[in-house]
Amino acid sequence: MASTRVDEVVGTACGGGDGGIETVIEDLPADVLGLVLRRLDGASLAAAGCACSGFRDLASDPDAWRALCLDMWPSVRDVVCLGGGGYQALYADAFPFPAASSPPTVPSPSSLPARLVSAVDLHHKGVCIMSRVVETDASSAWFLGSPFRVDALVQEGFSAPSPIAPEQLTLSWILIDPATGAALNASSRRPVSVDRTWLSGDAVARFTVVLGDGVALDAAVTCDDRRGHVREVSLCAGDAEGGGVSGRDGLAAVAAAMASARQRRGAEEAARRVYEEFAEGKRERKEWKARREGIVDLCCSGVGAAAFLSFLVMLTFR
Repeated sequence: MASTRVDEVVGTACGGGDGGIETVIEDLPADVLGLVLRRLDGASLAAAGCACSGFRDLASDPDAWRALCLDMWPSVRDVVCLGGGGYQALYADAFPFPAASSPPTVPSPSSLPARLVSAVDLHHKGVCIMSRVVETDASSAWFLGSPFRVDALVQEGFSAPSPIAPEQLTLSWILIDPATGAALNASSRRPVSVDRTWLSGDAVARFTVVLGDGVALDAAVTCDDRRGHVREVSLCAGDAEGGGVSGRDGLAAVAAAMASARQRRGAEEAARRVYEEFAEGKRERKEWKARREGIVDLCCSGVGAAAFLSFLVMLTFR
């Protein structure tokens, strides 16, 4: 509806109205245009800014981008390290998914972020049930040497006002480098898989995003869907072999993704396809490894049996 109204305004501004009356953008009230543009989503607002110079100024309004970002990510209200581009640059970095197919730019160890700021927002059926900002010291020897992991919620947990359906959870996890203001979308927003443990009643909803060079960021929400209790919200990094990634390697992958291209049209479906290919490849490698280990075990058993039989034959004919 809002896009239709903007198209009508653009047509009028370009002299497309009836009666041959030519109207330029300066003749239209800027406050009215500003209100119309604030009703658009981020992609439409950026596209409207490319229509003409008048729209460019209105579409670059910092207050409009701030309202748009806070509506999508309430947690960024508490983030003060957005860099010189402000909320518009944050949206351009954090809304699109990282392009896993783009060639990774391997950063030097000295250029790795010394701190990471995580803006985490968890919604259930469109209602925000958790919003918080987590700061991580990414330069410590403990973080660099341990498996990459950032916890937004652990141990204390919280209870939602109603039972939780893990399939209807949406998670936004934005990683921000406070030194440069660069940001990265680290979650798939909607679950790519839901694993259930029937014995404990816990369900784990995974929001995985695949980065370049065979590294995936695995944001997970562990909850008891019967009681509506969220136990844990965390972000880990894994490789294509199914193993963990160290903090140093995970940080390098994050820094490379921040500096790389983003997906544009059909980004969510494309990100899901990339994840499915990644998961299928990991499953095939796991099955191949299991078959190889089975063959090795069979060979070892055969050698042991042959040695035992040889020993029995030697005792018999001694």
